[in-house]
Amino acid sequence: MRWCADVSTLKTTFLYLLAFVMVGVGISHFTTPDPYVRIVPSALPSPLALVYISGAFEVLGGIGLLVPRTRKAAAWGLILLYIAVFPANINMAVNEIQMEPGGGIPVWTMWARLPFQLVFIAWAYWFTRPDPTPRTAVSAPSTDPT
Repeated sequence: MRWCADVSTLKTTFLYLLAFVMVGVGISHFTTPDPYVRIVPSALPSPLALVYISGAFEVLGGIGLLVPRTRKAAAWGLILLYIAVFPANINMAVNEIQMEPGGGIPVWTMWARLPFQLVFIAWAYWFTRPDPTPRTAVSAPSTDPT
């Protein structure tokens, strides 16, 4: 069925896109951790360690999506990660924290970004579900007398 092929192609494209984004963002937690450290809520201990830990899980989640055997577990792991880092996103919006000193991120974008966490959760959830498979026609019993 054409529809299933199109959805499968779209799902594969979005799989690679999410994996690429997660690995890239995860690596940035190690190469430029300061912006992420800034948004960690002050009530949490060891902000730099938390940034490194979340970055490692982002990289692992992205790579895990690419391995069929680990894809479902990686997707669930990313969902948990998106939930775990949500307080940092809320902290950023509530306290109007710029990722860079003197940065010009409009406050409304900090708030608009919060619902996008649900988009990322739904995106990762898609990869916990089986791929659509075309239905095969059921053949009628043979009426051939031989």
